[in-house]
Amino acid sequence: MDLEPLVKAAQGGDVKAFVEIARRFQHFAFGSALALVHDFQRAEDVVQEAFIAAWRALPGLADPAAFPGWLRGIVRHQAFRVLRRKHLEGVPLAAADEVASDEPAPDHRLDQRQQATAALAAMADLPAGQREVASLFFVHECSHQDIATFLDLSVTTVNNRLHAARTHLKRRMLSMIKATLGSHALPDDFANRIGRLVEARGSVVEALFNPDALPDLMAELAVSDEANRRGITVQVIQRPGGGIVRGVAATPVDVLPRGATVLDAGRPNLTPVSPAAFDHSLKLLAGERPTADGPGKLLETGIKAIDVMCPLRAGGTVAIAGELGAGLTVVMEELVRRLSGGNERVTMFNFVPHWPDAPAGYSIAAALKQEGYSEGTVGAVQAFFLRTEDGPWTPERLAALASVDTVIHLSRAQGTARIYPTVDPLTSRSCLLETGAAGHEHAAIARRVREAIRALRQAGDAVPTTETDAVMLQRARKVAHFFGQPFYVAEPYHKRSGTTVSLAEALRVCREILDGDHDDLSVEAFWFAGGIAEIRGRPDRFTPAW
Repeated sequence: MDLEPLVKAAQGGDVKAFVEIARRFQHFAFGSALALVHDFQRAEDVVQEAFIAAWRALPGLADPAAFPGWLRGIVRHQAFRVLRRKHLEGVPLAAADEVASDEPAPDHRLDQRQQATAALAAMADLPAGQREVASLFFVHECSHQDIATFLDLSVTTVNNRLHAARTHLKRRMLSMIKATLGSHALPDDFANRIGRLVEARGSVVEALFNPDALPDLMAELAVSDEANRRGITVQVIQRPGGGIVRGVAATPVDVLPRGATVLDAGRPNLTPVSPAAFDHSLKLLAGERPTADGPGKLLETGIKAIDVMCPLRAGGTVAIAGELGAGLTVVMEELVRRLSGGNERVTMFNFVPHWPDAPAGYSIAAALKQEGYSEGTVGAVQAFFLRTEDGPWTPERLAALASVDTVIHLSRAQGTARIYPTVDPLTSRSCLLETGAAGHEHAAIARRVREAIRALRQAGDAVPTTETDAVMLQRARKVAHFFGQPFYVAEPYHKRSGTTVSLAEALRVCREILDGDHDDLSVEAFWFAGGIAEIRGRPDRFTPAW
């Protein structure tokens, strides 16, 4: 599309049009900024601020055809602002020796820095007109015609200035300049990082980006708060579709106007969402719902550990929390598969720890898409993904999730015991059990199971002192392993068909195990199975394939 229609569309609030404009002119803006500030990082900051300013001021541009020169003026203004700022105190290069890093060694980085310094110094010695033309040409090999258009010069003038710049620079320096400037060009996706604010409610932010290049789940965004001269950090928690991303901010953002600039930092957000921010955002994200101490209807999932020990509430909220490697994504995907086709709404909050060893370019949104799942609303289930701090979920951390109806706590210790899903029966909870809404019998069985497993863990590796203790501990082991179950979404990995067990059967078998009705079966018979018919149909000793 020609420039003028794009500018007019962007003036009307079309984000995709503005992204396309930014893509066309980002390298020109970077070259002009670099010619003035002589520093790659500061030049990138200038370009970022320039496009923010351009987005805000674009409706006031009278002649869309004048956009190139108008943008250049904004870039120069922002560059002079940067030059007037005080420099931050530098850190000696020797300090890098104390920091563990996968980056090149300090001496190699020093060589790169010296080369870049020499190249920028040589460019700075050029006359102003030659410097800007040379920067635009070397940074991204812009054509002479494009440079002429952006600088409002004739092609002949551009050719003459570029020839003069080449003459001033020695051949070896010319090669080094081209390599240095080319390696420090803006990334090609720079323009896609610019979005605009659609709505801000409390700590919940909705922003519109190019639908073909959305920020990843749990990515870091920055909302430009012009009134308070600050940037507000936001974490992406959902991508419901249509170019919209939802996020949670650390501070309230009600005062921000529609259309405010939102920037994708291009990196994951490593700051955990605080319990206070989560509490503040819960009702806004989940929508209005009955209070947790009112009557509630149990929503069956067919997953034994969940239905018995931490049942879901129809129309309610559930938090899935666990350490890295505990299978959070698998449990989330399984619940979506089992519940999305129903009529009872569920709002799911997935608390995901940072994965420091993730493969380069890994994207949680792409991983979910590969498995066939959306990261927004799927039928009756809407899912949110929130960054949480690393490390075990202590009782204090789990208590901070008191505002949700159900907490499914996944533990790697369960996985070590080869119990999948890794739902911890002692630390998972449900308001339906706490308030008695699940029914007296259900609550009584869940309490007996919890007491049995607690006694088992307290016993550890100690040898039982009485035959009665030995029998009770064996029953506890059986009920613990009874909660293992093949998932449908994991069939390609464990090579077994997924299973569904009704709540009625799950409760009955738990009671029977604790009453001794299945003392004739070994503990191994209960590993990774469905209902009691499957368990009794197995050989006396069964070992999972893994």
